[in-house]
Amino acid sequence: MRKDDAVISPDRWIVQMFSAKSAAEGGIVRRKITDVDRLIGRERFFYEVRRRGFRVVENAGQFVIFCNRQPVRMLE
Repeated sequence: MRKDDAVISPDRWIVQMFSAKSAAEGGIVRRKITDVDRLIGRERFFYEVRRRGFRVVENAGQFVIFCNRQPVRMLE
């Protein structure tokens, strides 16, 4: 565990993630799956994504969160 990990609470981590400029503007944010698991857990993470009506995909060890309510289409 890194020193910074012990300082931030799960609630604060969620606030920081969803208040990032990209998230606030309806864009995307990404987070390492290992960070999600270590800092807040997947259950809480998915709850917070669903609560906001957002979508999330998993790829290459990352969660990519679409911070808007628009449909997500996989093209190729």
